This record gives sequence, C-alpha cells and structure tokens, in this order.
Amino acid sequence: MSQASEPYMITTGSVEIIVDEEAGSSTMGAYMARPQAPGRYPGVIVGCELFGVTGYIRHLVERIAQLGYVALAPDFYHRSAPGIELEATAEGRTRGFELLHQLTRQQAINDVRAAMTYLRTEQQCPKIGMVGLSVGGHIAYLAATQLDLKATVAFYPGWLTTQDIPVSQPTPTLSLTPGMAEHDGYLLLLVGEQDNLISAAQREAIAHELQAANIRHELVSYPDTAHRFFYEAGESYRPAAAEDAWRRVREVLAAELA
Repeated sequence: MSQASEPYMITTGSVEIIVDEEAGSSTMGAYMARPQAPGRYPGVIVGCELFGVTGYIRHLVERIAQLGYVALAPDFYHRSAPGIELEATAEGRTRGFELLHQLTRQQAINDVRAAMTYLRTEQQCPKIGMVGLSVGGHIAYLAATQLDLKATVAFYPGWLTTQDIPVSQPTPTLSLTPGMAEHDGYLLLLVGEQDNLISAAQREAIAHELQAANIRHELVSYPDTAHRFFYEAGESYRPAAAEDAWRRVREVLAAELA
C-alpha cells in the first residue's frame, strides 16, 4: 500500500527490539506508528537527531505513518542511556555528543538491521526505507551502504567526509558509498548551503562519490539555509525549504517503496 489522498488513521506505541551483538544481545526501545487498517505496508525507519527520540521525532514518525507506512524510530542510545530525551540547548548538545561518542559504527548498523528485521517479521513490511536527520541522517547514509534499504533520505548528515565521531571510523563513511550500488536503493540528500557541518567542499566531495559509484540519487542544496532547517520550532527553520523537502520525501518513498 502507498499514499492515499487522505491521511491514514494511525495507531502509535512503544516497542522493544532485540539487537544481535558480538557479545550477545541487547534490547532497543523504539517508537512506532502504523495505519490502523489491516494490511501490509512498507516500513520506514526514522533516524533521530543528536537529542534522541524526542517529541519532534515521534511527530515525524506519525506524519510518515499517516502517509501509509509502518514508521519506527529506534533509540540508538539504548546501550548507554535508554529512553533519554535531550533539549536542544548547550547542555543537551554536550550530553548528546557524550552519548554519540559511545556509539560505534557496528552498533549503529546492528541497530538499523534489527529494526529492519522487526519490520519484516513482526509488521510484514515488504520493502523498507529510512529517513534520518543530522546524526540520524549520517546513520541512514551508513546503513544504505550496508543494508537493503530501498529508499534513503538523509537530512543534513554531518561528518560523512571526516572521522570525528566513532560512527565515521575507522574510515570516513563517505568511503563506503559504493556499497549502496549493491542494493540499488535510491538516496535523497537534503542540505542547506549555509550548514555549518557540511561545507561546499564537502557537498562537492559527496556528489563526486555518489556519481563515481553510479548511485541513483539526488542531492538538493537550499540557498540561505542552515543546519536543522526542517525543525519547525527551531531558529534555523526555513518554511519554503522544509515544505519542498517534505514533498520530495513523500515522492521518493512513494516511488521506491510502493
């Protein structure tokens, strides 16, 4: 099933997902929303920002579910601070970076893989995509290089070209780009030209790697737009860019997951 002209009525709730780890297994919480009507719907994993699965992320999960998807936001901090929700303040960012620096590349991949397994087995999702924001956008990009995501949307994913966080180590995540070609998924990358985390040189490097690897993709840069432009309550919010981005998200999910 795919998008309808009217929003789907949805159900929401928290679920627990078992994550297979090298040293055993862990339990990851996640927020899920899905259409009420019985049926098989495509799945969409929502990658949260630095601040965890906050009200903003839960609202996005619900917006996506209303389009006709089973949407799921995993708690990537479940190993170190399960259920934490941080404010977008200096203190919140400091704590967020502390938690982010405890998350390894393999753990992030394990989490997304577990979420995909849950959607396939428990929700009978025939196809799965991912929408990530900032840190979650980076994780979405990473996951697309390793896993069978049919559509990936990465909002302003920082650190793709660097090794500043464990998720981008031991080699920059951008160097893994050729892995996307193995799954023939589509990538939509949305950034602002004034993003302090993604310079013009970085955007050029990302575009070059995607083209060189022959990845089906679109990289959209919005003029006079900073990081986190999609967040309605933030000072960087840009209504026109956010509206255009949401249109593109809807179109990509409908085209690739239907």
